[in-house]
Amino acid sequence: MTKRLLEVNNLKQYFNAGRKDEVRAVNDVSFYIEEGETFGLVGESGSGKSTTGRTIIRLNQQTAGEVLFDGQDVTKIHGKEASKQFRRDVQMIFQDPYASLNPRMKVKDIIAEGIDVNGLASTSKERDKIVNDLLETVGLNPSHGTRYPHEFSGGQRQRIGIARALAVRPRFIICDEPISALDVSIQAQVVNLLQDLQKEHNLTYLFIAHDLSMVKHISDRIGVMNNGHLLEVGSSDEIYHFGVHPYTESLLSAIPMPDPDHERQRRRIKYQTEPHDGKERSLREIGPGHFIYAAEDEVAYYKKKLQHLKSEKAVEV
Repeated sequence: MTKRLLEVNNLKQYFNAGRKDEVRAVNDVSFYIEEGETFGLVGESGSGKSTTGRTIIRLNQQTAGEVLFDGQDVTKIHGKEASKQFRRDVQMIFQDPYASLNPRMKVKDIIAEGIDVNGLASTSKERDKIVNDLLETVGLNPSHGTRYPHEFSGGQRQRIGIARALAVRPRFIICDEPISALDVSIQAQVVNLLQDLQKEHNLTYLFIAHDLSMVKHISDRIGVMNNGHLLEVGSSDEIYHFGVHPYTESLLSAIPMPDPDHERQRRRIKYQTEPHDGKERSLREIGPGHFIYAAEDEVAYYKKKLQHLKSEKAVEV
């Protein structure tokens, strides 16, 4: 039986809390990720998805809610050794491969930082071997270790960032828009590399992105996020083919297709923000493993909408 490696329960991350300019970046978000799974978190810029990732890894101090990693509340991880173990187990690959690497350090020293801090190599020879193996693992040449970040392309720098994350043998990696700053021709290469590494090292991913088609490609399940709320959660195929929340429909309508006729007729569905009607909304199940952010009296409507979509699809097939 697969176990839940990460559980996020009613997470809130407010900035300037209690002030007039309060920003509710993450507002009562709950989801889980099973060991070995990739959970995609998708939404437009400002939706709160990256803040969610940064709060999970404790770069932000959460306002409320809990984050459980391997059953342990991360806010209650105290002591030098326990904190060090958490930082080993949970790593992050950042969005900007240019800003996330120290320009004054050689690549081999960037990758070896975590090795040095955690004492994972007893000699400099062993350290060099680990670094060289990691460079080869991510598709780079060991000789690249003596160079500086500015000597590499964006795709190569992101591979260096991946090698750095792998260096401490993590169990869980938060991929914070790891391909958004890369050329389209390079994006698929990096995603394929991440998938290969997942199989090889039994990694668990939280994959954050704004491109729903790419998230579908890499994820087992997807959560759609906007304005601090998780609006829809389901399997990758379920969300991509049968997304029923208006915001999910908006994202799906923006995906380009390699069909000129379709592109000429394609119309982007404009999403209006969540209604402020005083109704209490939360994630509610409308199908097996398919959840929607809705009020109790809206559930029947979404269930009917989902059934209609699936019956239409069945007729097409």
